[in-house]
Amino acid sequence: MPRKTIYAICAFCCFLAILKLPIGYYTFLRYAISIGALFAISNSVVNKNFYWIAIFSVILTLFNPIFPIYLRLKMIWIIFDAITGILFLGILFIQKKPGLPGMIKMNEEVTKKLYTRDRIIYPKK
Repeated sequence: MPRKTIYAICAFCCFLAILKLPIGYYTFLRYAISIGALFAISNSVVNKNFYWIAIFSVILTLFNPIFPIYLRLKMIWIIFDAITGILFLGILFIQKKPGLPGMIKMNEEVTKKLYTRDRIIYPKK
């Protein structure tokens, strides 16, 4: 599954969590967002985007299904769900595609400067 699809699904799940839904959905949400956050962290490590690593580490901690954080108030979770959905949309549209830093594009020409003093002139026979 492409990374953009995963981020879009996670954002949609977060925005859907703003509604009043059964507790089973919020358990599913913890797993889905944790997987999406792990995927975002791994892509950010490859691309060396350290601010995204920090942001999604906090999201992973907040939505951790193994050691869950219970905030008890629905209003607080609504705020966190909306912010998390916006952040998943942000990484969906902002993050660069992976590539090597010194890579030259195929359509760019590499021009080589030639000096006349560097040419070897062979004597005529």
